[in-house]
Amino acid sequence: MKVKKGDLVQVISGKDKGKRGKILRVIPRENKVIVENVNMVKRHQRPTPRLREGGIVEREAPIYACKVMVVCPSCDKPTRVGYKFVDDRKVRYCKKCGEIIDQV
Repeated sequence: MKVKKGDLVQVISGKDKGKRGKILRVIPRENKVIVENVNMVKRHQRPTPRLREGGIVEREAPIYACKVMVVCPSCDKPTRVGYKFVDDRKVRYCKKCGEIIDQV
């Protein structure tokens, strides 16, 4: 997958098109990601010892990874991601401006 936990991404299709958020969790087996404040769903939560109050709770649901694009930190635009080797390390870079996305 070309996205990692902690990446800033922008949704490119669907009901949340245009929204930006940080990736909270990556599910590679299903090719899905959970993005902060994107694809919010309401869950009916029963009270448990850990969670005192029950009720309707809003939380993020998984979204397909192909529906998000990584936002380049230098040009601040959604971009495709490429790979190249720098000092014997494989790093991701922005296809628009050529800057390295991964922090060293």
